[in-house]
Amino acid sequence: MVNTVLIANRGEIALRVLRACRQLGLKTVAIYSEADQDKNYVALADQAVCIGPAGAARSYLDQRALIAAARATGADAIHPGYGFLSENAEFAQRVIDAGIQFIGPRPEAIRTMGDKIRAKQAMLAAGVPCVPGWSQELPESTAELQAIARQVGYPVIVKAAGGGGGRGMRVVTDEAEIADTVALTREEARQAFGNPALYLEKYLSRPRHIEIQVLADTHGNATWVGARDCSVQRRHQKVLEEAPPPGVSAQALAELGARCVKACQDIGYLGAGTFEFLYEDGIFAFIEMNTRIQVEHPVTEMTWGIDLVAAQLRIAQGERLETIVGDGTGHAIEARVNAEDPATGRPSPGKITAWRAPGGSGVRVDTHIEAGTMVPPYYDSLIAKVIGFGRTRQEALVRLRCALAEMRVEGVRTNLPLLLRILDDEPFREGEVDIHYFETRFGAKEAQHAE
Repeated sequence: MVNTVLIANRGEIALRVLRACRQLGLKTVAIYSEADQDKNYVALADQAVCIGPAGAARSYLDQRALIAAARATGADAIHPGYGFLSENAEFAQRVIDAGIQFIGPRPEAIRTMGDKIRAKQAMLAAGVPCVPGWSQELPESTAELQAIARQVGYPVIVKAAGGGGGRGMRVVTDEAEIADTVALTREEARQAFGNPALYLEKYLSRPRHIEIQVLADTHGNATWVGARDCSVQRRHQKVLEEAPPPGVSAQALAELGARCVKACQDIGYLGAGTFEFLYEDGIFAFIEMNTRIQVEHPVTEMTWGIDLVAAQLRIAQGERLETIVGDGTGHAIEARVNAEDPATGRPSPGKITAWRAPGGSGVRVDTHIEAGTMVPPYYDSLIAKVIGFGRTRQEALVRLRCALAEMRVEGVRTNLPLLLRILDDEPFREGEVDIHYFETRFGAKEAQHAE
């Protein structure tokens, strides 16, 4: 049984995990870098340990320091949150080897799904629909590359097997470009991910980004708990997310969810995870699986009446799924509020001099920010997630828009004006967006500001 959880993360997700632990009667250990010593979750935790200097490489990514902190504080489990080491199979294994429980999937499942080539092969074997392409490591030979791309059909997209976050991928529209593009992407992948392996897929022109949330327990049971649409993206980073995806039939999602459940059982998955798909012309195509809690998990929680972080902790303690899952109802939309220039997307670190969080019926705010909080320049610029929930999509949208208009943040620049523009934009209001929506509707203005 878990008694004390070390939260190996920072910001709003650290506070989110801390609260879930408290509700389950678990003690908490917060870690913090020198840049985060003033954060509220540090004061709220039962114990707190400075893990190192501001830079993430010497603090939040220092595996030895994290395990040492767990041992020193008597923590018998580590929750990695999202980002940082949450999908690092080596870290998960080191935690287990230290006799500490890792709140997440087994290392081998993380390893399999973290390698996009192995993940795609596993999904094909499980009967999960995938993007057409070449699901093996790309060869060096120019002639072979040209033959593969010709067989898949241009345009194609070259991807890094160890990539993520929009890095390590390039679109190729012409055979004359394939060899140079592969060479460039391979070197980028080597430097960024320590893995030069690449694969290739058909480039879909106007797809949506659809996710399936899954849970799997220690007794071999798995289930899916709804779907999300995350198509509004800026430079491959999500801006708005909602559940359920507008305009997609419940039957189609249920059939896809069932296949994801089978895949979980085939690979021996454990805990929470997310299958990500491109969706175009009524066809779903798997792209990757995230073996952790997602930033956008609140929209699933609001529509399914479930605490996904608590579910992770309860699964780790051996509970069966039938005591955890809920039922889907209503609609939720989440906006990521970032400390950034709304025109260029550049981070805007500094001190929050004034802060007013919104409220009201059907409004949820996940944040660690308060007046006086410093937003450091070393980490992600996310400062809050604001969620609107309602019986219908229109009701959720109205509530979210009112909430964002009510919100007040001073001392740093934020993307609040941009979020309000998106919510007022007719294609979004009608649910008619794909992954190119942002660049199509706002990209020209963004480029002008960047100049």
